[in-house]
Amino acid sequence: MSPENPLLVRAISLGGDKGRITEFYGEWAKDYDADMIETIGYVGHVVTAEALAPLVSDKAEILDAGCGTGLVALELKKRNATLQIDGLDLTQGMLDEAAETGAYRRLMTGDLMGRLDIPDDSYDGIVSAGVFTNGHVGPGGLDEVIRIARPGAPIVLTVRDTAWEADGFDSYISKLDADGRIRIRAITHSPYHGNEGIFCRLCVLEAA
Repeated sequence: MSPENPLLVRAISLGGDKGRITEFYGEWAKDYDADMIETIGYVGHVVTAEALAPLVSDKAEILDAGCGTGLVALELKKRNATLQIDGLDLTQGMLDEAAETGAYRRLMTGDLMGRLDIPDDSYDGIVSAGVFTNGHVGPGGLDEVIRIARPGAPIVLTVRDTAWEADGFDSYISKLDADGRIRIRAITHSPYHGNEGIFCRLCVLEAA
């Protein structure tokens, strides 16, 4: 296993600071796909798309929360070309790259740790890869995801292993389930950064 890529070391050290995150990803946007897929061996976009696609119907309205350059939407479209996918990201530079994919119905800026400009019960499914991790979005960001998901909608997300217990995702998700706000369908250990031996929890949840 090789040492962790310096870009990732920097990424997980951003401390959740909105300004630092926006600047970092704005600078990285153009090279993001090549760095993540070819150098780092990132597979978060693949495992989340594989998990979500069988759970939603044709023409389902999906939110890609923290869509980045559009990797997840492209994988979803490979599996079901009729899905209506909206993308949300903190960084305009990433959204500009996502627009080039042609995979999205709509793209918008937004912060999962704040109030999104999206009505309650808006989506048939929500996917989020590479967002709930160290230095980015904490477990509290799940509250907005749940709010905008329709009852029964699948919510599929990755949580990097190093954040799962350290940042309280394990206890937070368990409490959401115990409080009846979600149902846990499955939480599995999944590859994440294949070339660096880094894993994640792949969480398949259902909005109550």
